Amino acid sequence: MEETFDVPFKMCVKEGKVASVMCSYNQVNGVPTCADPNLLKKTVRAQWRLDGYIVSDCDSVGVFYDSQHYTSTPEEAAADAIKAGLDLDCGPFLGVHSEEAVKKGLLKEVDINNALVNTVTVQMRLGMFDDNAAGSSSSYARLGPKDVCSPAHQDLALEAATQGIVLLKNHGPSLPLSTRRHRTLAVIGPNSDATLTMIGNYAGVACGYTTPLQGLGKYASRTLHKPGCADVACANDTLFGAAIDAARQADATVLVMGLDQSIEAEFRDRVGLLLPGRQQDLVSKVAAASKGPTILVLMSGGPIDVSFANNDPRIGGILWAGYPGQAGGAAIARILFGTTNPGGKLPMTWYPQEYLRNLAMTAMEMRSSPSKGYPGRTYRFYKGPVVYPFGHGLSYTKFVQTIPNNVPSVTVVSIALDGRHHTTSLNKTTTTTINDSSSYGKAIRVTHAKCSKLSVGLDVDVRNVGNRDGSHTLLVLSSPPRQGGWAPPHKQLVAFEKVYVPANTQRRVRINIHVCKHLSVVDGSGIRRIPMGRHKLHIGDLMHSVSLQPATL
Repeated sequence: MEETFDVPFKMCVKEGKVASVMCSYNQVNGVPTCADPNLLKKTVRAQWRLDGYIVSDCDSVGVFYDSQHYTSTPEEAAADAIKAGLDLDCGPFLGVHSEEAVKKGLLKEVDINNALVNTVTVQMRLGMFDDNAAGSSSSYARLGPKDVCSPAHQDLALEAATQGIVLLKNHGPSLPLSTRRHRTLAVIGPNSDATLTMIGNYAGVACGYTTPLQGLGKYASRTLHKPGCADVACANDTLFGAAIDAARQADATVLVMGLDQSIEAEFRDRVGLLLPGRQQDLVSKVAAASKGPTILVLMSGGPIDVSFANNDPRIGGILWAGYPGQAGGAAIARILFGTTNPGGKLPMTWYPQEYLRNLAMTAMEMRSSPSKGYPGRTYRFYKGPVVYPFGHGLSYTKFVQTIPNNVPSVTVVSIALDGRHHTTSLNKTTTTTINDSSSYGKAIRVTHAKCSKLSVGLDVDVRNVGNRDGSHTLLVLSSPPRQGGWAPPHKQLVAFEKVYVPANTQRRVRINIHVCKHLSVVDGSGIRRIPMGRHKLHIGDLMHSVSLQPATL
């Protein structure tokens, strides 16, 4: 929990200053999250200092009474949730049962008042009690579609979609396509004319859609559109023939394949990593018949094992668009025809289908277990074969990263103790030496270090040696010293910076790494510590070391 699952939520609360946190349906260590004071009151409210309200996932309080049978009565469920720190119920359960919980002595009015304070405070910030008729500047009452669908906002939707696309493969190179040489375009696939699919889950009402077919049509003189499959399930090959014929006639072929919410959604788990149904068969047959280059565009929220396409020389390029939003089709076309140079990076590891053989869907352990055949999860702990690694993403130009000559190969940082804990020397309460599974190396507790100014600065030069302008993202990964005992991640992302570099120019990027936050690890007892010794920072093929030492011994 401390090492992995709490981390993004803690960042959202402490650094993002969110106004609300939602507790989920599931139980953690046998306790429903919406009834867990350790998570809600102690962690989110007290430790992270949430300045807002905690809301339940819709009907999750009712679920832990009705379905999980966590309490004997609905009044007990209402009392447990509110006393745990829940402020607002998405659903009717608390509204129906809280008053009776108070009458039965399970809940005090002060508990309800505390929840109301947190909720009403945010409503006041939003101007919900202001006089709308007076034209209060803090009121949102008059906002409507014209405000959402302004030209600036629609441009932003296009820019977000364009930046989010990841170029996974470019054999040849086959991309970008040319408006001069690729005048006739075959546009094939169940997502080739998608609208709703592009906005994924939990989206508002789109201002309008540009489908992939529409986006590509603005660059090609002629488009031959054949879906190839009736839907993403692609249950049969009935429509294959027309798609193959179109590929034979076209100067280039774009296959827009992948998933939608009939395959993956909040209420629907995927059971495999391959393309659904006969999609793979369609892609291979179209690529074999295509007169010109074949490009595969994938829509999905999660990874897909497309090893077959990556290994097929007839498939010149592969793009992952995610669910790119209302302007997704325009963004895909901009990338494919080179109007924009792709610069996206994969935010997750793409695993092969075989990965699932030893990974139970319900297993939440992060670390691998060779004795059990458990492979581990994420790039931080999994060391097996991948389709594409975390952080993968190609460009139409070439970037070279270097560390300036005047930067020493090792940065030495002294860790001083916080006087509130210790004033003279490190002792057993401050440092731990590996001798059991609950400790990690010689390390200082983060809470005992003077963390406020503990940071490492590193300059990296990025040179664009190609002939196209483009954006480059530096990913900085850290490998902490391994001294036995509780194994830390073998690497993890600690910083990233995105820089725009015109062709044949160079930019210097300053990377700052906070020692306590980014170079600390969590031991087997859930205590975050700063390991002493040499930490290796990896920036692509570059490596820089940071040596952490206690200030006194």
